[in-house]
This record gives sequence, structure tokens and C-alpha cells, in this order.
Amino acid sequence: MAQSLIAWQSAARTDTGKVRARNEDAVLESSEAQVWAVADGMGGHQNGALASRLIVERLAESVSGSLDGRVREMRMRLHDVNRCLGQDITLQHGVDTPLIGSTVVALIADDDRAVCIWAGDSRCYLWRQNRLYQLTRDHCLMQELMVEENLTAQEAARHPKAQALTRAIGASEVLQLDLLELETEPGDTFLLCSDGLYRDVTEADLSQALNQRSPAMAIQQLFDKVLAGRARDNVSAVVVRR
Repeated sequence: MAQSLIAWQSAARTDTGKVRARNEDAVLESSEAQVWAVADGMGGHQNGALASRLIVERLAESVSGSLDGRVREMRMRLHDVNRCLGQDITLQHGVDTPLIGSTVVALIADDDRAVCIWAGDSRCYLWRQNRLYQLTRDHCLMQELMVEENLTAQEAARHPKAQALTRAIGASEVLQLDLLELETEPGDTFLLCSDGLYRDVTEADLSQALNQRSPAMAIQQLFDKVLAGRARDNVSAVVVRR
């Protein structure tokens, strides 16, 4: 990969939380390669941890070329993992094996361009000029109800399966990934996180943390906030600043 003219800074952390026995999340933080990711595994302790680890390991493998070429390669790798989780691993353990899957949200950057790729309900936020933007849209039943049935968030949340995922790596034979490309600006700060983080904080909490002087300070403040509460799920986050 050609040397970037822009130096990106980042910090990452993952924690089991206060309730779960094992951490099924995985994070990727590589400012040098300009790729970052959070994967939130599902399917039981061993299966979820395996799925999230496979995703970040594949995304961490070196790739060179233009941003567009790197994005195509990353998408191919996610499709490969989806096929592996949905067919190879499941077949090895028999048809009664529980689902092995994971959400993913990844950010790939190159100078003043960045691309976010995701499947599931792990999120990417952008803090720009003192405003917080949620760049990703959750792939879950609640979101579908809001769009297709024109329900409010409060109405959709009352559905008993509101948080059920509609997309994830390993969840179906055909993987659908969403992609968002944007021009970056100096000072832009991105947050990639699992639902174990954003469900336990407010947007004001996110804004205050992302306005800190460094990604490391932002991560510290976010985890201090979550771990001071119930922290019922695994908690993972990557903060990236241009």
C-alpha cells in the first residue's frame, strides 16, 4: 500500500463486561494499514468467539493498492468468512450445531477518503465539528419495522424480537453488506462499537468522549462509563481520528 499523506491515530479496547462468562467480541486496530474493525460474535461462547476472531484475522491480512481495490478485497474476505461459517464449520459439527456468526463494522481509510462496511448492529459513529452522526443503520428487526411499517422507535422497540438481527456474517448463505464512502476532514473522529457499548450510554456520553484530546482518552472515558453501570454484554470499541 502506498504511504498515506495523512497520519491516523487510533485506540481500541474490548472487555467481557460484568455478566457474560466469556468475551465473544474481537477488535482490529491498525493505523499503519488504515483498517479498523469490531466484530460481535453470536452462537454461544465458543462459536461466537470463533466467528469474531476469524473476521478480524482475515481483515488484518495485508492488502495493497487503491482504496477501491482494498475495499473490494475486504468485501471478498468477508464473503469468504461467511461461506466458511455457514458451510464448512457447521457441516463439520453436524446439522444440529447452533448458528456460528458475528456482526461486523469495519473502517478503511486512505488519505482523505474512508469507507465503512457493515453487517448487523455493530455501529460506526462520526464526531465532526462538535456534532455526532450515526453512519450505520442497524440490520435488525426493529429497524425494519420502523422503515417498512412506519413505526416510531418506541413502537418498534415493543416487538418481542425487536433486537433480532436480520444480517450478520454466517447468518445466511448470501451475505449482504452495506457500504458508505465519505470524504474525511481534519479532526474527524470515528467510533466503531458493539451494541454492548452503545446500549449503555447516551449520545451525550458518546459526544463528550469523542471530544477528548486523543483516541486513548476517548476509549478510557467510554469504558469508565459503561463499566460503572450494569455492563450486561461484552463491550468493544475502536476510536479513530484523522
